[in-house]
Amino acid sequence: AVGAGRAVGAPTMTPLTVGSLFSGIGGFDLGLERAGMTVKWQVEIDPYCLKVLEKHWPHVTRYTDIKAVKWEAVEPVDLICGGFPCQPVSVAGKREGTADERWLWPEFVRCLSVLRPRYVLIENVPGLFTAGFEHVVSDLAALRYDAEWQTLSACAFGAPHARERLFLVAYPVGEFSITEEGRDLDWKIFYQEQRTESADENRRCTWWEAEPALSRVAHGIPAATHRRPRLGNAVVPQVVEWIGKRIMAQEVLAL
Repeated sequence: AVGAGRAVGAPTMTPLTVGSLFSGIGGFDLGLERAGMTVKWQVEIDPYCLKVLEKHWPHVTRYTDIKAVKWEAVEPVDLICGGFPCQPVSVAGKREGTADERWLWPEFVRCLSVLRPRYVLIENVPGLFTAGFEHVVSDLAALRYDAEWQTLSACAFGAPHARERLFLVAYPVGEFSITEEGRDLDWKIFYQEQRTESADENRRCTWWEAEPALSRVAHGIPAATHRRPRLGNAVVPQVVEWIGKRIMAQEVLAL
């Protein structure tokens, strides 16, 4: 996906293509599109979420039951993203981890083993660290992917609420060095810089304000009537957008 139509003396790149697993109402998709990527397909089983996706991504291919998808017949993409169900690892639940029937990480692995994307972007609750994270990183290693991760908060991006989430980016072994200057995602440095910013400065953006009519707060996804029923599971697009831009920066360095 790199270098198509490159002009002499002016490196250019075609947008990275995206496949979205556990798409929900499209938080990942929106954030990555804002970063300059193109969504090619989505996987979501919830009927309401499917209606939202159909409205905002009418020309994108959609699949429903991830367990039934034949990945050999699915279009390869540059990046596969998704937040597999958090209920098995959330501190708000029984934390049965891999023993929970909702533990769908193996389906994520099945997808990656066939399509072999250049990038993998994963989101989940911090509870994953103590209830299944070893399976995630070991499975990625078995597929020959390097990985780096960081817990990021919505408030670090200007939201008036914490919403801490674990984000992980993986790429084929040897693709990028995490020690070579200028070639890593550098999340920790960015995170600390954001945490030191003024809270007053962060809250000036009116679209981040809490909505009194709801029992939850806005997470940066437009059109309240579309996100209300699934707001609690939504990924904050601003966080995903920033990660997406960091990935796009790696593509520029590779030109």
